[in-house]
Amino acid sequence: MAERIDIVAPEDGQEGTMAVLKSWLKQVGDTVAEHEPVAELETDKVAVEVPSPAAGVIAELIGQLDQEVEPGTVLARLDPLGAGAPKAAPKTAKSASKKDEPKLTTAAGETREKRLSPAVRRLIEDHSLDPAVIPGTGRDGRLTRADVDSFLIARSGGESTAEAGVDSRLIPLDSMRRRIAAHMTESVATAPHVTALFEADMSAIIADRASKKSKFAKRNVNLTFTAYFLRASAEAMRSVPQVNSRLRDDAVEIFADVNIGVGTALEDKGLIAPVIRKVQDLDLFGVAEQLQDVTARAKAGKLSQDDVRGGTFSISNHGVSGSLLAAPIIINQPQSAILGVGKLEKRVVVADLDGEDRMVIRPMAYVTLTIDHRVLDGFQTNAWLTRFVDVIENWE
Repeated sequence: MAERIDIVAPEDGQEGTMAVLKSWLKQVGDTVAEHEPVAELETDKVAVEVPSPAAGVIAELIGQLDQEVEPGTVLARLDPLGAGAPKAAPKTAKSASKKDEPKLTTAAGETREKRLSPAVRRLIEDHSLDPAVIPGTGRDGRLTRADVDSFLIARSGGESTAEAGVDSRLIPLDSMRRRIAAHMTESVATAPHVTALFEADMSAIIADRASKKSKFAKRNVNLTFTAYFLRASAEAMRSVPQVNSRLRDDAVEIFADVNIGVGTALEDKGLIAPVIRKVQDLDLFGVAEQLQDVTARAKAGKLSQDDVRGGTFSISNHGVSGSLLAAPIIINQPQSAILGVGKLEKRVVVADLDGEDRMVIRPMAYVTLTIDHRVLDGFQTNAWLTRFVDVIENWE
């Protein structure tokens, strides 16, 4: 009989990164093709399907659902197809594929198939719940997210943890939100965060965007201010390459490529930072095109693991949601710095016009650079921001 093949959690290129085994897409006895997904993992960044390395029959499921696994961990084993390989064994239990619809049992005892919304299904899977035991208050007894939340709260021993007389409700954290919380806590505990604050006049890039936006649109690309921030960051790296770095045990590793992660909101799921690669080699159109692609796929939940790894620097354009200033912005470890850009607003500033100081109205925004103070000092931080602002204010 051919030797069994291990199916392992994929490497992601970052030491210490953990993932949670969320679901099995195949069961023992199922026949799989080469590269066919067998399991689904979830990190604080993205859901990842684990493919079979060869065609065969699932022989063992080793990993435990909802448990953390490191890259390289053996999740399952496969009997390869070929001479002497076993045939697919008859199934003794229904596959736990996401295509299977949970059965809900009514009070009268009759069983009927119910379709669950993606949000409800995900919450049930996250907490390993049986939907048949949860009362549904939606139309025709359908389960709503509030039904599942209430069930989890009741299971934990009460409707609220607030003080007596205070009305509140608990919203259970899903696995991605828990991983994000752990990652943020680890970053703050690992790196001393220091933030420098500058102010930038956005007049030049506003004018440039107005002149180019329709041309970009004809090529099906939306030109956003974030594209300018990416290009200006790459230019600033030429002046202060130490910002594009990470701390090793006994050295600082400075990267040749500027791979920038852009913070993208996923509504109640938190943030994700898809990476634009080799920004130093891209023109403004190339940056805008890649930015549009990855942010659209991020919001649609279609990012791959490669889309969120390998970043050397990050940008949080928090101003798009109305924030003037956010400090410190938590560094995406193991990077050394993150840029923050606040809301663009018209402000009265003092400008030198023909040798005289005059009050003028300009579109201004606060920009910050939060650094890992183990790697960078104030001199490098301020030099980087000086160059970044110079590129923005004198855009060519």
